Amino acid sequence: MFKRKLTALDYPSPDNFNANDDKQFRNLVIWLEDQKVRHYKIEDRKALRDIDSPTWPKVFSQYLSDVACPIQSDNKIEHLQWLLGFSIRLEYADNVDKYKGQTSETVKKTEMNAPKIVSANPLDNLDFDSPDFKKGVNALAQLLHVTPHKDHLITLKAVSKVACHRLSAEALENPDTVIVKGKPFPFRETELGFQLGDNVLNDAANILRLLYIHDLRDLQTRINESIVSVQSVTANPKTDTKLGKVGF
Repeated sequence: MFKRKLTALDYPSPDNFNANDDKQFRNLVIWLEDQKVRHYKIEDRKALRDIDSPTWPKVFSQYLSDVACPIQSDNKIEHLQWLLGFSIRLEYADNVDKYKGQTSETVKKTEMNAPKIVSANPLDNLDFDSPDFKKGVNALAQLLHVTPHKDHLITLKAVSKVACHRLSAEALENPDTVIVKGKPFPFRETELGFQLGDNVLNDAANILRLLYIHDLRDLQTRINESIVSVQSVTANPKTDTKLGKVGF
């Protein structure tokens, strides 16, 4: 009953979707939020992404309220029907020029003439919540000495940052540009200015403050670079002396 809408939204394997399977149902909800609805910021989707949590139904109920779902019943199939329709409306709104000239005849003709394309990208068929995927992420984290997080997707994000910063072609050609030099900063010896009543919390607060200062310095550096770039244009203006005029 969902096949046509799922196909319209380019959902992987619409033929095999079973709305009565809780895992498939929850995976579809987070897929719709990630790919089509995008109502929450990425970092705010954590609870919705935790499909194995016993509190997920409550999180889903709050999500429906946040996207202004008008369905008042407790029937999850009705909720999903509305959410799919809502996603299709958003998809259309994002691509009006693409769809406004489509008719049933043009769609049939396109389907008949279009070649069957099978994606060669293995990432398209990955189940990001499967045990094997989580195990692979944790193995990468261990290999790169990244402290694992309980949310494997956050761990993957950290692994990605390390790989992009330390393992890029430029970094491998010039390792001195990414290797941290100097003595470690004794953050435990600095004055925090307040006490949280726990040594671990104090250490965390000190680290967060240092990271914040680092971000401020990086921002100031970028601002200075922008000022220099603007000054290079405004401090040496080019004039056309032929347009000059002396006297009245």
